[in-house]
Amino acid sequence: METIRILLDTSAYIAFLKGHPGVKQAIQKADEINLNPMVLGELLAGFMKGRREARNREILQEFMESPRVRLRAIDEETSERYAAIFTYLRGKGTPIPTNDLWIAATAMQFGLRVVTTDRHFQQVPQIIAELHE
Repeated sequence: METIRILLDTSAYIAFLKGHPGVKQAIQKADEINLNPMVLGELLAGFMKGRREARNREILQEFMESPRVRLRAIDEETSERYAAIFTYLRGKGTPIPTNDLWIAATAMQFGLRVVTTDRHFQQVPQIIAELHE
């Protein structure tokens, strides 16, 4: 039986909190749920702009404490993959947001499926994107 390993995009984490059925199912089925520092930073920045910062941080902390959840570091190998994806997309004239390039590079490095609500991840042939609109 295949181990299901996913990387949550920021949009997917937010959709999960809002009860999106497809994202919720993807998370429930996953054996391993990954985030990277870009996703964490985007979430924290969003929390700081809102009125429920403390509560949102608590919910995220509980989520991160699950034994199925891992925070993947960005390292030299991730940077190489970032550069490859960036160069490919720039050459095609289809750039995506910088943080999403880092998310894609992390997925590529660790062989993770990106769970997202953002279509532009489908432009990255080096990864598998699971789109939930």
